[in-house]
Amino acid sequence: MTLYFAYGSNMNRPAMKRRCPDARAIGLAVLEGYRFFVGLEGWGSVALHAYELLHQGLYDVRHLAVRTGTRRVRAMIYLLRRRASGKPRPGYVEMIAAAGRGWNLPEPYIRSVERWSASRWTGARVIGTGGRT
Repeated sequence: MTLYFAYGSNMNRPAMKRRCPDARAIGLAVLEGYRFFVGLEGWGSVALHAYELLHQGLYDVRHLAVRTGTRRVRAMIYLLRRRASGKPRPGYVEMIAAAGRGWNLPEPYIRSVERWSASRWTGARVIGTGGRT
């Protein structure tokens, strides 16, 4: 079984169910030592093959260690090829915040995501994972 580490809009349960109807969520995990950012294209750095146009060279597939509870497991993750920060697309931040609440992520993390909203956006920002950077 391939584990997939979702973040950004891929935390949205109904959207993932449409994209990957046979997949099942197994719980929360942390990707330590990395930070979430919005790239020049306006998207975060994780997505699905078909959904994120992997064939167009937007993302690279990697397998990285994530922490789930006290265990460390390898999970598939997509990283933007271009690592420069940009402005999020309309509605993207709100979708991420709502999905985070749906997963009961910590409220300080949700608020850090919401600071990216278009109405409050003042430039490139990085959202910490709570792990080492």
